[in-house]
Amino acid sequence: MRFIVTLMPLLLVAMTAAAEPKYSKRECGTFVVVKNEGGRTIGYSPKSGIAILECDGYAFKDLNRNQRLDKYEDWRLSAEERAKDLALQLPLEYLAGLMVHSSYQLIPSEGTYGGKSFKEADVSASALDDEQYRLVRDEKVRHLLVTKVRSVYDAAEWSNNLQALCESEAFGIPANNSTNPRTAWKDRTSVWGPALSLAATFDSELVARYGEVASEELRAMGIATLLAPQVEIATEPRWMRVHETFGESSALAVDLTRAYINGFQSSYGKDTIEGAWGMKSVNAMAKHWPGSGTGEAGRDAHYAHGKYSVFPGENFEEHLLPFTEGALKLGGPTEKAASIMVAYNVLLGVMPKDEQVGAGYSYFVMDSLLRKKYGYDGVICSDWRVPNDYKAMDENKGKPWGVEHLSITERYLRMILAGNDQIGGITTKQYIEEAYRLGAKIYGEEQMRKRYEKSAERLLVIMFRMGLFDNPYLDVEQSRATVNSKSFAEEALMAQMRSVVMLKNSNGVLPLSSRAKVYIPTVNSVVSYGLAVAIEQQFDMVTNPDDADCALVFINSPKSGKGYSPEDVQQGGNGYVPISLQYGEYKAESAREVSLSGGDPMENFTNRTYRNKSVTAKNADAVDHVVEARKKMGQKPVIVCVTAKNPMVFSEIEPYADAILIDFGVQTEAVMGVAAGVIEPQGLLPLQMPKDMHTVERQKEDLPFDMECYKDADGNVYDFAYGLNWSGVIRDWRTKKYAPKR
Repeated sequence: MRFIVTLMPLLLVAMTAAAEPKYSKRECGTFVVVKNEGGRTIGYSPKSGIAILECDGYAFKDLNRNQRLDKYEDWRLSAEERAKDLALQLPLEYLAGLMVHSSYQLIPSEGTYGGKSFKEADVSASALDDEQYRLVRDEKVRHLLVTKVRSVYDAAEWSNNLQALCESEAFGIPANNSTNPRTAWKDRTSVWGPALSLAATFDSELVARYGEVASEELRAMGIATLLAPQVEIATEPRWMRVHETFGESSALAVDLTRAYINGFQSSYGKDTIEGAWGMKSVNAMAKHWPGSGTGEAGRDAHYAHGKYSVFPGENFEEHLLPFTEGALKLGGPTEKAASIMVAYNVLLGVMPKDEQVGAGYSYFVMDSLLRKKYGYDGVICSDWRVPNDYKAMDENKGKPWGVEHLSITERYLRMILAGNDQIGGITTKQYIEEAYRLGAKIYGEEQMRKRYEKSAERLLVIMFRMGLFDNPYLDVEQSRATVNSKSFAEEALMAQMRSVVMLKNSNGVLPLSSRAKVYIPTVNSVVSYGLAVAIEQQFDMVTNPDDADCALVFINSPKSGKGYSPEDVQQGGNGYVPISLQYGEYKAESAREVSLSGGDPMENFTNRTYRNKSVTAKNADAVDHVVEARKKMGQKPVIVCVTAKNPMVFSEIEPYADAILIDFGVQTEAVMGVAAGVIEPQGLLPLQMPKDMHTVERQKEDLPFDMECYKDADGNVYDFAYGLNWSGVIRDWRTKKYAPKR
C-alpha cells in the first residue's frame, strides 16, 4: 500500500508504483468534489490547506496532516472504528470542545465582524462573525445551534464557510450544526406546523413524510442535528410547552415518535453511507428524558418556581413510554434516536431520597435508568444552561436545581459523571476542562480520560454516519432548489389542512361557498396584511357586516402567564398564582390548599399554594371580539377560528359561534382551505378540552384523560380524538385505535 501526498490546491501527482486512480475531481463554487468510483464522494476547501492521500487508487482527506491514512480518515471503515481512532488521538481541549453545544447562532449575526457591526463591516450575510471564529478556533466547538437565517443561500454559504474553517484546524473535525424545529415561513423551510398540529392528524405516515422532507431541507442548509422531537406526553393541560408535544396519549406519542425519528434519520439509495444513515440523515435528539410535562399546576422547570414535577397519580412509568417504546425502539433501520436530551426537572416521588436534583445532574435518571435499565448507548445532551447560576425565581438562566451549593466546576463534573456527553447552551469549554482536572484528582487521570473519550466517540459516530467528515459542503444552487420547493410547499400545506379540527358546525354552515363575502372584526390589533392575503385566496372581504355572508373571528387560546408573579411577592404573597385556561377572571377556589412541591434557596417556605388567588388572561378581549361579531351579524353565521397552544375552556365563546375551527399553529391559508371545503375536515383533538377550570384544578398532573370535557350546544363533547367532518362526528380507524376506552 502506497500513498501519494499533495498539498491543496495542487493537482495530485501520479507515481508509477501507485494503483490506477479510481476517482475524478470537479470544482463546485468554493470547494472541490472528489468522486471515488464505487466509493465515497469527498469534498474539501482549497483554502483549508489539507492534503489528499491516494490509497489503492482511491482518494482520502489527510485531515490531521500526518501524511498517512489514519483509520478515522478511511471512509471504507465503519463509523464506530473511525470514531474510536480519532477519540484516542484527541487532546483534552478537543475532547472538551466536542462536549460543548453552543448557544444561539444567527445568520447574519447580531455580533461583530472584525470588531464592527454587520452593517459597518459591509460583509456578506454568510460571513462568520468574531464569536463564531472564537468558538471554532479557541474553544474547539463543533456543535453550533442555528436559530435564525435570512435566506437559504446565506445558510448554505455560511455552512460552507464554517466547514472550511473547521477543516483548516488540527484533526479537521467538521461542524455538526443543529436547530430546533423549523416550522415557520421566516425560517425558509416548507411549513408543516408544530408537533401538536402533526399529532392532530393522528397519521404516522404523514409524520414520517414530514421527517423525510424536513431532513432533506435541513441538510441542504448545512444542519445535521435536530433538537426534537419533544416526545413527552402532555398530561398537564396548563404546561407552557404542550404545543411542542404529540399530545396527551402515550400510545399516539409512541407511534408518532417512531415515525418522526425514522423520517429524519433515514437516508435511501445513493445517499446512504452506513445502514440507513447518510447524506440526507438528520440526527434526531428526542427530548426531554424522562419527561417534564407534569410540573405542579402547569409550572415549567425552565424557572425555579417550576422546578418540581409531581406524580399524584403514581403514573411515572407511562411518561417513559414515548422514549422506551418509541425513541429507543424505532422499528426502523436506524434503530434508535441517535441522541437524547435530558430534562431540567426534579422528579418528586421518583428519584431516590438522597438525589433530589434536576434530571441533568441525576445518576438515577441517566445512568441507572437510561444507560443501564434501557441499554441506551447513544449521545446524552443536557438541556440549555443547566450548570449556570440564577438570581430570581422567574429568571430563565441557570438551572442548578438541587446542587445550588456546588461550584460551577463541581456541577459540570457531576453532570458528566452522571451521564451527560454534551452540555447545552454554553460558549466555552473552560469548565469542562476544569471538571476533567478536578475529576482526575479525585478519581485518577485514566478514569477521566476514558470518560471523555467515550463521550467523544458517541458524538463522532453520528458525524461519521452522516458523512460530515468526508463531504460537509453544499452546492448552494441545489440548496436553493431543494428548500421549500413547490412540491414540498404543497405537501406541507396539505398536511396543515389535515391537522385543522372542526369542533362545531351547527346547521352545516361550513364549508362556505366559493368567494363568500366575509366580515373580519378587529382581533388583537388590526387585521394584518398577511391575514388578509390568506383570507382573500378563498373569500371576498367586506368592511360592512350588513354586506357579509358570515363573520370570521380569529383568536388565540387564553394566555395567563407562567404561574408566578413578582408583583404578588411585592404585595406580601408567596409569588404563586394560577395558570388559567379561560379568558375571563378566574379565582382558584379549587386549588390545593397545600402544594405537593416546594423549596428553594431563595424562599423561606415550601407551600406554593395559590388557592383563592385570581388571574385574568392577557388576551381576555378575545371573548369581546366573538360577542361583538355575534351582535353585528344577527342571524348570519359567526365562524370562530382558534389557534391554540394549550387546552382551553370553550364556555365563554362557543355559545356565540355557529362553527368553530381549531388549529395548533398552522398558517391561516390552511384554516381557510378547510373553511372553503378544499378538503373535508380530518383533524382530531390530540388533547381534552376541559369543561371548566375546576376540573382542571382537580385533575392529576401525571394522568391523561382525567378531565370532564366541555359539551357544546349541539351535544358534542370536546374529548380526546374528537372532531367533525361534513357528515358529523368522525369515527374511523384512528378513533378506534387511540380514543380512550370509557
